[in-house]
Amino acid sequence: MEPRTAFQSKTIMTDMVLPSETNPINNLFGGELLARMDRAASIAARRHSRRIVVTASVNHVAFNRSVPLGSVVTIEAKVSRAFTSSMEVYMDVWIEDRESGECIKANEAIYTFVAVDDTGRPVKVPDLLPETELEKQRYEAALRRKQLSLVLAGKMKPSEATELKALFE
Repeated sequence: MEPRTAFQSKTIMTDMVLPSETNPINNLFGGELLARMDRAASIAARRHSRRIVVTASVNHVAFNRSVPLGSVVTIEAKVSRAFTSSMEVYMDVWIEDRESGECIKANEAIYTFVAVDDTGRPVKVPDLLPETELEKQRYEAALRRKQLSLVLAGKMKPSEATELKALFE
């Protein structure tokens, strides 16, 4: 199976925030943004694996800025690391300033997807070859995040989490 680059999975979704998608103070519902990110991330994971993908977890979400009614929102998703059958997808969320057109980073998130066959059984995915400095940083951090998640879930002993131990030695 040929390794793929993060660029090959890159997915950009742009949309506008409409009144039915906002809370009483006219900002985009957090759940609406989560759903949009899930769609963008699933496309990125599918592009990487060329398989059906299912959301395994929402690992991290940072709602750093509210997204006001009428905003143009762009979600950029890329696979940041591939494991045996799972892929971590990192997303950056941008809002476009209505007057200047400047794009401001509003949020970010990390989701994990698993590639499956037609019966829902996990299947192997290609490795990821990070190219840019940011891709390399996210690639390295993905293993630490995975090990931390496994330790917290009781699926890995802390002593086996080599990447986490290296942070403290």
